Amino acid sequence: MTVLLRWTLRIHKWLALVVGIQIVLWIAGGVVMSALPLDRVRGEHNIAEFTAPALDVSGVLPVQAALSDLALGGALEAIDLRVWQGRVVYRVTELSGASVLVDAETGERLTPISREMAIEIASADHADRPEVAAVRFFDEPSWEYRRSGSAWRIDFADGEGTRIYVSPETGMVTARRNDTWRVFDFFWMLHIMDYEERENFNNPLLITASVFALVTVLAGLLLLVLRLQRLVRMELARRR
Repeated sequence: MTVLLRWTLRIHKWLALVVGIQIVLWIAGGVVMSALPLDRVRGEHNIAEFTAPALDVSGVLPVQAALSDLALGGALEAIDLRVWQGRVVYRVTELSGASVLVDAETGERLTPISREMAIEIASADHADRPEVAAVRFFDEPSWEYRRSGSAWRIDFADGEGTRIYVSPETGMVTARRNDTWRVFDFFWMLHIMDYEERENFNNPLLITASVFALVTVLAGLLLLVLRLQRLVRMELARRR
């Protein structure tokens, strides 16, 4: 056995032991994630049909009058007029990213929204309007939510483990989670090897494992070539 063949065997054997399990997880994760329909992962199949209502500005206050009582601490990025929960509202966005909703006809501040309003928004978003199983408020993003800022979480008893997250600042649905999403997310975590945030595709652990896997494959290919050359030489020697 040549020195090159001997060292190729050693490298291939030990690296295969180190990264073999992860290679299997990469393949298994790819199979599972490709098999799960993305509309179900995202919860889009349970989104209620929505027709945007016409924007009636006949009773709308001027911006200065509607926002006169707001104690806004920072510079403003944008002010837009929209229909929200059957009301015409101003959405005020500060440069910091914070948002406030104000009734455009009365000047009443509508956010942060209440528990009851969060339930109403989430229920209207779900096509089947199932029974609400639980309601919880998060000051900080949870492992499942992964959005900046606080949120209301409304759990539904729909047989799919659906959870709808509503922003208390904007009154908008910001995330939909279900059992299919959790399965996808678990294999995504294994796939990118980010076991905490589950978002960093360029983490050092993944890069290292990928390099080891590449070296393992290249060593296997080199080993195959060396073995084939050896077999060819043996066959030629036998014929001579």
